[in-house]
Amino acid sequence: MVRNGEIAIADVKRILRRYWWIPTFMTIALGALGLTASLVLPKKYTSSTLVLVEQPTVPKELIRPVITDDLNQRMASMKSQILSRSRLELIINKFNLYPEQRATTHMEDLVEKLKSAVTVDLIQPMAGAADHEPPGFNVSVTFDNPQLAQQICQEITSAFMEQNATLRITNSNKVSLFLTQQLDDAKTKLDEQDRKLAEFKAQHLVSMPEQEQTNLALLGGMNSQLDATTQALSRAQEDKSLNETLLAQQEANWKASQVGLQNPETQDQELAALQEQLSALLAKYTPEHPDVIKLKAQIEDLKKRMAETPAPKTSPSSTQAALREPPALQQLRTKIKQDNFNIADLTKRQAQIQDQVRGVQSRLQASPAVEQQLKELSRNYQTASDIYNELLKKRENSVMATDLEHQQEGETFRVVDSPSLPSTPSFPKKSVFLGGGLGAGLALSLGILYLLALSDKALYSERDVEVCLKLPVLAAVPSFDVRGQVHHHKAKNTPKYDDELVSKA
Repeated sequence: MVRNGEIAIADVKRILRRYWWIPTFMTIALGALGLTASLVLPKKYTSSTLVLVEQPTVPKELIRPVITDDLNQRMASMKSQILSRSRLELIINKFNLYPEQRATTHMEDLVEKLKSAVTVDLIQPMAGAADHEPPGFNVSVTFDNPQLAQQICQEITSAFMEQNATLRITNSNKVSLFLTQQLDDAKTKLDEQDRKLAEFKAQHLVSMPEQEQTNLALLGGMNSQLDATTQALSRAQEDKSLNETLLAQQEANWKASQVGLQNPETQDQELAALQEQLSALLAKYTPEHPDVIKLKAQIEDLKKRMAETPAPKTSPSSTQAALREPPALQQLRTKIKQDNFNIADLTKRQAQIQDQVRGVQSRLQASPAVEQQLKELSRNYQTASDIYNELLKKRENSVMATDLEHQQEGETFRVVDSPSLPSTPSFPKKSVFLGGGLGAGLALSLGILYLLALSDKALYSERDVEVCLKLPVLAAVPSFDVRGQVHHHKAKNTPKYDDELVSKA
């Protein structure tokens, strides 16, 4: 008797002795059924191939590839394109697949059927590998004809290889075209910044920061010239004032002597005036000064004329001579004119130098602002130049990488094993179906035996009696005709007892 769903070893032995034929029959029957199914079901053949991803022959340190997308994403994109309705429909028409079903089945259903027969599995990278991208992938095609399975597998594999090459070349061309456009834009911006910088330098050539020392030196020289010109102008103005004073004195003396011919008294007065003028010049200039030398010559000439002049006589010729200005007055007037000319020239030169000084000072004052603007323009030019040079390097690298892709020297797919021609069906497999039938028969028979054990309510041991009747067992009488009792109990469909139990009421 089974209690609480627990089966003891004795119960198992008793069930197996009684129902040994159930597991034997069920196992053999279901094994034969599985074997028969493997022979009857339609055969499916699987053709498979291995494709590895070969890295570029040129090291990445020399030419960096422009296609850096993940292989998983690229494979997903290629798989969706290759297994699309249009591509699979071409394969169906090319190999004349499903000829019996074309008349009754829609093409989309046939495409889905073929799509379910194609399997693309990525090879997982080894643990600890530096590159986490899969090293390759497997392509397998399951079909009811081994030759067609091989041909379809070959077609799918070739499509992957062609699609990968086309995709890489197309993407490389797109990257090169994009970089070329960006490079042209960067060159335009660089030329614009270069033009602005050149125009700015041309407009502020003398105000550049590197011209500051030159401007300071130039300003110092102009200040020295301005001081010298100012001093020369002051001297010219003093000379003019002195000459005008002398002219006024000599002219007064000459006019006073016009009453009669010049007499010795008048000459004495003129000599005294000249000597006073000489004293004034000597107080200001050295004896070697040209004006001092000229005045001394005039004094000497006057002294000679005074010594040579006889007593004055009144005559018409002497009167006309007296009316003419003496050479000294004429020389003074000439000197005053020269002084006026010198003063005008020095004044003009002083104004020019002052204008130049103000110009240099304005350049020095504008130098900080010019330097700030120059820094900004130079920074913009340098930024545009760096962008241009970086894009130029990338464009050159992209062109070389594109050439590698055209020469099939970049990342490529290589078929390691050609699509196999299956000699045995991949479905159904006899060993799998036979083993599955035997296992299913054994499992089913064990379930039946367990149910039989649970449904058996007979008492076979003292423990069963005590638990069921809740009475102690006083004695047990062994059965002398066990085999006959077994047949007798089977005939009457009554429980069999191994021992005759006697209990006290």
